[in-house]
Formats: sequence, structure tokens, C-alpha cells
Amino acid sequence: MVLFMCLASLLQGQESKGGPVGFVRMLDAVSAGTGKLEFTLDGEAVRPAGYQLGNVTGGIALKPADYQVVFRREGVKEGETQVQVKAGDTTILIPFAEEIPATDNQPARWKIRILKLKQHESEDKPTASFVSVSRDPELKVEIRQADGKWEAVFVKRLGIARAEIKQSRGYLSVRCKGRELSAVSVAAAGNFVSVLYDDENGVLRSKTFQDYKYLSAE
Repeated sequence: MVLFMCLASLLQGQESKGGPVGFVRMLDAVSAGTGKLEFTLDGEAVRPAGYQLGNVTGGIALKPADYQVVFRREGVKEGETQVQVKAGDTTILIPFAEEIPATDNQPARWKIRILKLKQHESEDKPTASFVSVSRDPELKVEIRQADGKWEAVFVKRLGIARAEIKQSRGYLSVRCKGRELSAVSVAAAGNFVSVLYDDENGVLRSKTFQDYKYLSAE
């Protein structure tokens, strides 16, 4: 099940209660390095205790503005980006580790990259969006529809593949490479996001959460 964490203590979120807000969410897919992942917004730690691989935040409320985002984990070069928060919109951030090949001057090393996903309007029917930050160039994901048949969805690395969910309630079974991944819980119309990533041992994992709009990669 997805781990949701409330971050009401964040300073920017406190300040934005009196006016319009936008939201930022994060899923930790940084498998390289040691210790917890640090996530800061404009230099402020979102959760001082840090995050473990696979953790997902709830929506962090922020007043509309540009924010500098930094992710750090010991043993990995930090990653940073800028997020433009707009009223009523949500930006989803997926930090992950990518290996940088060795050069004449430096050995091979790991760096945090950040995939940003933005919302756009959804249709009034349940849909699954599969997002991959796995090292595989393309993954064949299969979902089991209400009629019991497995439907293939091909997910390119750093891309999004969508599939209609042909049931209104329950759990949608998902598999890839002969392994069961986390099921998609279908509760109502909307978009159900499944993020595919590699764990510390290179084994494919997934985390799912609901977002009420469709997503596009920046």
C-alpha cells in the first residue's frame, strides 16, 4: 500500500492557507547511495527525518511561486530543479539515480535526476498511468482487466503509458517480467499512477497512488 505522509508543518504551506495554493508531491526512487533521502524546498527540509526508497508524500500545499528543489543522498551527487507552482495544480517529482560512466578524470559515479510530471485535464473514467524510471529502455507491463484477460502496456523509460481501467471498484492486478507488482486500487473515476523503479538490488518495484488528473512528462 502507498505510504502517505502529511507535511502540514512546512513553512510555505502554513503561509499559503489564506490564499490560493498549488501542490507538490514526491516519490523517492533513488536506489543508489546510503541513508535517507533529503528533500528541500528553497533550502527548507520538507521532512527532517528524510525518506526511504518507495516513500510517497501527500500533496504539499504551497503558495503559487517558483521553488528551488534539491534532493540529496549520501554517496550520490545531488539533484536539483526549479518547480513553478500554480494555483490548483500539482507537480509530481520522481527523483532517481542514474549512473554516469567513467571518464579519464573521474570514475563511474551516481547522480540524482528528477522526473517532473504535470497534470492536465482528465476524462470521467478510471485510467492507469504507468511511469518508468527503471534502467530498462522499455517495460512490458500487464494489467488484468475485469474480464480476467491480461492487457499489455508498453512503458518507455522516463515516459508515461496510459491504459483504461475497465472496472469501477476493487484491485487491478499488475505484473511485469513474470513478477507481481503493487496492485492498483480502483475506487472512483480518476487517474491511478503506478511508478516503476529499480530497488537497491536492481529488482523492479512499483508504487501506486491516485491523482485526479492525467499527467504529462516535462
